[in-house]
Amino acid sequence: MARAVGAGDRARCGQPLRPSRVRVACDHALPAASEEARETGHRPGAPRRAFRFPVRGVRVSWQAWATVAIVAAAMALFASEKLRIDLVALLVLAALVVLGIVSPAEALSGFSNEATVTVAAMFALSLGIERSGALDPLTRLLSRIRRPWVLTLAMMLAIAPIGAFVKNIALVATFLPLALRVCQRTRTSPARVLMPMAYAAQMGGVCTLIGTSSNLLADSLAQKHGLQAFGVFEFVRLGAVLAVVGMAYLMLVGRWLLPRHVDAEQPVQADVGKYVTELEVPAGSALIGQSFAEARLGETYGVYPLELLRGEKHMWSPRSQEIAAGDVLLVRGDWDKIEDFRRQADLRNAPESRYVKDDDHARVMVELMVAPASAVEGRRVGETGIGWRYDAVVLAIHRRGQVLRDKLSDVSFAVGDVLLALVDEKALANLRNDEAFIVLGQRDEMRRTPRKAIYAVGIMAAVVVASGLRWLPIPIAAICGATAMALAGCFGRKDVYEGMDWKIIILLGAILPLGIAIEKTGLSHALVRLGMDLVGTHGPLAALLMVYLLTALLTELMGHNPSVVLMVGIAASVAGAMHVDPRPFVVAVAFAAATSFATPVGYPTNTMVYYAGGYRFTDFMKVGIPLILVFCALSMWLIPHFWPFHPAAGR
Repeated sequence: MARAVGAGDRARCGQPLRPSRVRVACDHALPAASEEARETGHRPGAPRRAFRFPVRGVRVSWQAWATVAIVAAAMALFASEKLRIDLVALLVLAALVVLGIVSPAEALSGFSNEATVTVAAMFALSLGIERSGALDPLTRLLSRIRRPWVLTLAMMLAIAPIGAFVKNIALVATFLPLALRVCQRTRTSPARVLMPMAYAAQMGGVCTLIGTSSNLLADSLAQKHGLQAFGVFEFVRLGAVLAVVGMAYLMLVGRWLLPRHVDAEQPVQADVGKYVTELEVPAGSALIGQSFAEARLGETYGVYPLELLRGEKHMWSPRSQEIAAGDVLLVRGDWDKIEDFRRQADLRNAPESRYVKDDDHARVMVELMVAPASAVEGRRVGETGIGWRYDAVVLAIHRRGQVLRDKLSDVSFAVGDVLLALVDEKALANLRNDEAFIVLGQRDEMRRTPRKAIYAVGIMAAVVVASGLRWLPIPIAAICGATAMALAGCFGRKDVYEGMDWKIIILLGAILPLGIAIEKTGLSHALVRLGMDLVGTHGPLAALLMVYLLTALLTELMGHNPSVVLMVGIAASVAGAMHVDPRPFVVAVAFAAATSFATPVGYPTNTMVYYAGGYRFTDFMKVGIPLILVFCALSMWLIPHFWPFHPAAGR
C-alpha cells in the first residue's frame, strides 16, 4: 500500500534520496509486522475474516468485496444514465456508511475537500466571464467566417486556449448557436463542425490545473497520498502538444471520418426537426365532423396527427374518431408546415391560447435546448418555472429519435430536447442567462457593458497569476476572485447560485469517500497485485500504459470524476510497487480522464453536440477512439520525459 516514507526506507529500496518530495514505499520496505496486512489487505480494527482474491496468495476482507460490488453497481448506474449522477454518488456514499466501510467523518470529508471547494469557485468565475460578455468580440469575429473548414479550425483555435480557464460547458454553450448559424448560412452540416469544437474544449481544459474538475480532483487526491501539489501550469507542456496534434488529426484525418450528410434544411431560429405541438379546434373550424383519416393531414399539409385529446381523455381510435369543437390535436411536423396548416384549418395553438396573457407586451419566438446537467431535466413544463420567470409559453417540443405522444404539459424534459417558446421580449435577456437552457437563436442581440467584461477578464487573470505564482492557495484565490466578480457586477446576486452546476459539486463531495474505502479495505493493494501480474517484468512504461488505458475505459463508462477517484490511489500504489515516482502515473490518470472522445456520454460537451449535430453514437467511436489511441501513444512518450520515473536520475 502507498505510504509516506523517509530516507531510510528509500535507501533500503535502493531508491535515490529525494528530500524535496515524499515518495511511495516499495513492498519489501514495509516492516515485518505488516506482512500479513500486505498479503490480506487487513487494516487495524477491521474484521479478520478474509476471502481469497484471484491473485497469487492475496486475501481480502468482506468489506473489500462489498466495495467491489458498490463500484460495479455505480458503474452500471453511471453508464445507464437511469439516475442522475449526483444521486448515484449519494447512493454510493450511503452504502459505504451503512456497511461501516467508512466512518461518518470520512463520509463527509469530500464536501470539505479542496477540489470540491475550488470547482465551486471556478464555476462562479466562469459564470462571470460568460455573463459579462467577455467572449462577445470573439464570437462576432468568428461569425464573419464563410468557409466551413476555416470555421472548424478557427473554433478549435479559439476554444482550446479559453477552455484552459473557463468551464467547458459554458464555453460550448456560448459558441454552439454561432456555429449553427454559420452552418446554416454556408449550407454545411453542423456535424462537420460541432464534434471538433467539443473535443477542442476538452483539449484546452486539460492544459491547466484549473481547466477541468478532474485535474483539480487528481491533484487533491495525489496530495493525500503524500505527493507534492501540481502547479497551475504544470500540465501545459504535455497538454499543448496533445492539443496541437489533436487539432491536426481532426483537420486532416477526422474530417474524413465525420458524417458527410448535409442537412441544408436545418435552420437555427425556426426548426431543427419534427416538432410535436397541440392545436385546439375552435367552433367553426373546417375540421369539425371529419376524422384524421378523412382530413388527410399528412398528404395535404405534411403534418402528421398523433393523438386526439378530448378534455383529459386520449381517444382510443384517433384516426376514425370525428373531430369536435374543443378537441386538441397532438400533431408532429416541421414548424412552418404546422403553422400553415393551423391557419388554413382555422386552429389555435393550444398552449398559447391557454397561457398567454392578454397584454401589450411584445413576444418573440425562440428556440431553446435543454442543456446537460440542467436543473429542468426530468421536470415538466409547469415545474420548471419558465412561465412565471420569463413570461414564456412552450409551444412545441422536438426530441431526437423519439416521437412524443403526451400532452406538452405532461412531458418531462430530457437533455437535448429543443423547445419552441414564445417569450416576453423584455425577459429574453434573463432567459439567455439561464444555464438550464441554451438559446439557439438571437444570441447576437445581446448587449453587455464593456466595462464589466474588462473587470471579469482582469479578475480571472489575477486569480490565475496569484495561484500560479503560489501567492495564494488555489481555493482561496478562486473564492477571492468569485467575490470580486460579484462586487464588480459581472453577474447578478442570484446568478451565481442558479448558474452553479450543483450536480458536479454533489458528485465530487459524495464520490470522494469511495477512494477512502478502496484504500481502507485493502482493495487497492489487491488490484495493484493483479495489475503487476498482468504487467509482469515489462517495466514502469507498461504499468503506465495499463493505468492510462484503464482510466480511459472507466471514463467512457462512468464519467471523468468517478474514474479519477478510483484510479489515483491505484496509480500511486502501482508506482510504489514499481519503485518509481508516482507523479507520472497521476498525470496519466488526469489526462486519460479529461480527454473523453469515444462516446457522447463520457463528457458533457460531447452530449451537447450529440443532440445539436444530429450524430449517431458510432460517429463518436469512429472519430474518438483513434484520437484516444494517438493521445495514449504520445503520452507514453512524453509523460516519462516531462515527469521522469526517477527524477533524481533524470536531472
